[in-house]
Order: sequence, then structure tokens, then C-alpha cells
Amino acid sequence: MIKHNILVIAAHPDDEILGCCGTLLKYLANGSSVKIIYLSDGESSRDNINCQNINERKQQCLSALSVMGIEDFTFYDFPDNKFDSIPLLNIVKVLEDEIKNFMPTKIYTHHPHDLNIDHMLTSKALITAARPLPNSTISEINFFEIPSASNWNFSEKYFSPNKFVDITEYWDKKIECLKQYSNELREFPHPRSLQSLTSLAIYRGSLIGCEKAESFFIHRQFN
Repeated sequence: MIKHNILVIAAHPDDEILGCCGTLLKYLANGSSVKIIYLSDGESSRDNINCQNINERKQQCLSALSVMGIEDFTFYDFPDNKFDSIPLLNIVKVLEDEIKNFMPTKIYTHHPHDLNIDHMLTSKALITAARPLPNSTISEINFFEIPSASNWNFSEKYFSPNKFVDITEYWDKKIECLKQYSNELREFPHPRSLQSLTSLAIYRGSLIGCEKAESFFIHRQFN
């Protein structure tokens, strides 16, 4: 595997683990560089929220990053589940600066038709910020799958993958990372239960002849 600069743009802490943790671990094992951007705290919109909840979510995120071995990350404070309340240009400019400074070769972010509004607008902002200008370093943009957000939008524009990554070797560590976000896991049969997440990985793996896989939709790819 060629070494890459991998940029992950997540609307909320835990999206990075749900969407592409195994793939990131595979890149890291090859010596690629990985940076993760979190645009919101993932907590502020919930009922009866307080600073303790927000700090706890951040600490869980830091624990997951430690398990993965990722040291390059940035937290922003866009309003949770209210990205539609601010100009999209505000997010675009942040992402433009991150792209300019990190010079990614591959980008992973949300599918533009996820049910969650923050996911949708994160994807839209990234597509704008990563437009194919001359001298761009970006060779590939991937949309990842977030159980409950990608799969609950019952429309003709649902998540339909065209790229699969064998993560069998990294599954146990992905589970360890998921467990760091204990407050975000749910009981079966919720899509974010460990049993459902394992079943999804097995199903995606079965489509390409391996034990477990993560799936993506390639929005743009340059050789």
C-alpha cells in the first residue's frame, strides 16, 4: 500500500470510528499520516446537556484516538445538529485551510444523503472545499457509512457503496475503539449496538470475499 496523507472530516466525535476506523488502522500500519477534524462536540443539541457531558464525550474521543495511535487532530465548535443555522461558507473556509495545511491525498467524510443534517452539510462543505483546482494534492474523496444515519434515510439516494476495504485484521482494535465511546453505543437491535456493527462488517466483508470490511462511496478519484 502506498503511503498517503489521510484527512478525515467528522461532524461529531465517534463518526470517525463508526465510519472508517479499520481503514485508518490499515493506513497507519503502512506508515501513512492521518489527521482527523471534528466539526462539532456531538452533545450540545441534546436535552438537559451540561459541560460534563461535553467533556466526557471529548475524553472518550481522546481515548479512542489513543487506542488508534493518532496524534494529529483538531476540534472545532460549530453548533451541534445545527449546521444549517450558520453560513455554509464558514465550514468551507475551515476545511479549505485544513486542506491547504495538511495537503491530503485521500479524504474520508460523510455521505451527502445521511439523515443527520450535520453529516449532510459536512459533506457538502467538503465537496466545495476540495474542488479539483490546479495543483490539488487530493487523489480521492470517499464517503463513509454511519449506521443509523446512512441507513435510516429511506430514499433513492441512500448509501450504496462502490469501494470496500478488508479490515478483518483490524476488527478487534476497531471494537476496542468503539467501546471507548460507551455513551454512544446502544442495545441490540439498534444499528449502533456492537452486535449490529459486527453484523454489518460481516455483511460488507461477504460482498468481497473476506471476513469483515468497511464500505465507502467514491465521490471522486484521480489516478
